[in-house]
Amino acid sequence: EVQLVESGGGLVQAGGSLRLSCAASGFIFDDYAIAWFRQAPGKEREAVSCINSSDAATYYADSVKGRFTISKDHAKNTVYLQMNSLKPEDTAVYYCAAQFLACTQGLVDYWGKGTLVTVSS
Repeated sequence: EVQLVESGGGLVQAGGSLRLSCAASGFIFDDYAIAWFRQAPGKEREAVSCINSSDAATYYADSVKGRFTISKDHAKNTVYLQMNSLKPEDTAVYYCAAQFLACTQGLVDYWGKGTLVTVSS
């Protein structure tokens, strides 16, 4: 059974930090790029960051560049999203997603159920 399980969300004050984790199982982790998306209340889901399967190239939305860092641990089949200098506009449900081979491939094959991040002002 394919699973992407997010954790690490919570309530934090503006300027604070959180680290989200995405634990993957049920598929060949090294064959997939792993991305983070988020959806704020009343807004469409947007891509936040992605890390390639092969060359570990990383991608970030302009709104999070310089504040968020994506990384992965092959041994643990886990991808992390370190979020620093959080702003109230970062408040959203954050979803982990797996895309076959590369971030630029564009199609999500698997989704996690999400973890809520709330940033208070």
